[in-house]
Amino acid sequence: MKKFYFSAALVLCLSLNSCGPQIYQAASFSQVKQNHKVLAIMPFDVTIESRKLPKGVTAEMMQDQQRDYGYGMQNDVYGYFLREMSKNRYSVSFQDVAKTNALLSEAGITYDDLKLASKEKICQILGVDAVVSGNAVMSKPMSDGAAVAVGLLVGAWGPTNSVNTSITIHEAQAGDLMWKYDYEASGSVFSSRQSLSNALMKNSSKKFPYKKS
Repeated sequence: MKKFYFSAALVLCLSLNSCGPQIYQAASFSQVKQNHKVLAIMPFDVTIESRKLPKGVTAEMMQDQQRDYGYGMQNDVYGYFLREMSKNRYSVSFQDVAKTNALLSEAGITYDDLKLASKEKICQILGVDAVVSGNAVMSKPMSDGAAVAVGLLVGAWGPTNSVNTSITIHEAQAGDLMWKYDYEASGSVFSSRQSLSNALMKNSSKKFPYKKS
């Protein structure tokens, strides 16, 4: 089956109007994080919502796109963390995402399995102290005139489009949620997947709990 790809120039609208973030932090996190040395970054759980699939686009194509986007955001976030680490801004390090994905594959855990697997089990498989995960729900109403051409989705993001994203941290011992940052963006200017990742990280990094004081 031929894969379905969104054009990097057409995917997201991130010259954005954004709602204020929602932040959760467990009461015990300040104490728990003192023992954290290495974190792993999971592929993001991505959902692309649409009222109607354009002609020529199948549900399988959409699933492939969501998976590719999830791994792409994982790499974007890892790259952002690496840049910040080079400036000595964090008290932790991050496992190479290639190693993370290889270990998950060796354990038989697929992209779809990640939604159901416990964070405790994932931490054990990866040999890390905590995992960073996230999700993105993209809302894009598709008109009847939208079509696939040269492997790209052609269509416009209207003013009602939105992207709801979050980034979370779960610790290894019990797999408990320690920290969560929700971010909502909306707009109508085309941008790339990297723009979404950068917008999420630029905002969440201000409150990222492993920043050195």
